[in-house]
Amino acid sequence: MNTLKTVFLMVVMTVLLLLLGSWIGGEQGLILAFVISLGMNFFSYWFSDKMVLMMYRATEVTEAQAPRLYSIVRRVMSETNLPMPRVYIIPGEAPNAFATGRNPEHAAVAATEGILELLTDDELEAVIAHEFAHIKHRDILTSTIVATMVGTITFVARMAGWSMMFGGGNRDRRGGGAGDLAMLILAPIAAVLIQLAISRSREYDADEGSAEYTGRPLSLASALRKLEAGQEKNPMQNATPATAHLFIVSPLLGGGIMNLFSTHPPIEDRIARLEQIAMGQR
Repeated sequence: MNTLKTVFLMVVMTVLLLLLGSWIGGEQGLILAFVISLGMNFFSYWFSDKMVLMMYRATEVTEAQAPRLYSIVRRVMSETNLPMPRVYIIPGEAPNAFATGRNPEHAAVAATEGILELLTDDELEAVIAHEFAHIKHRDILTSTIVATMVGTITFVARMAGWSMMFGGGNRDRRGGGAGDLAMLILAPIAAVLIQLAISRSREYDADEGSAEYTGRPLSLASALRKLEAGQEKNPMQNATPATAHLFIVSPLLGGGIMNLFSTHPPIEDRIARLEQIAMGQR
């Protein structure tokens, strides 16, 4: 099912990019957008995980270099019956973690230095189990592809906006300047809405997966409380909206109305669900 969702997502994002290209450059823009979309889909499948890890300066580590993290990853691996993923550490005090890759056989788990310092072994195991749930549900490919596509669509729209501002644009196109401006604003918004649609429900599912694998839903609830406070104290400086949905908690600071556009469900809602699981109500 998740494979079908990924294919559908790639088709939707490709159509969105083609519409954007056609609106910006007519027939030539459509052809260029088609070529870009083909290259982007190929790149997303094979290389987007490597780009995300590179973006956050993640370094692959051996068991000798990170024995505690490796031990926890191996313990969760034995519970899930999945292959051993590659293990990465992200520099920085911001406490967070994510999984990426195109399938369980080519997966990677990345944890920040901050999360390793902040959490107990039980809490860290619950977080790693959450990431393994994403791997088992095959969310990792979809999430990584979304990161690449949202970034590409936003970049194309932004470049087109600068071109219109300083170059005058093509004033003969249907809709005129107002139509161009609307399209350039709506395309990135549509991409972000797709990003939100695939992110929130999968976080709940991964939380439930963590509770199932570890048998300790309250360990994840405790970890989420610490991560929320730690993120407010030490936010991730190089986080981007296009990749925010990859992390176990959003690396972007926000509040109030911004929560409506968050890629993650509210922490308090996630904790409440985990507490219900602990009481046997779910």
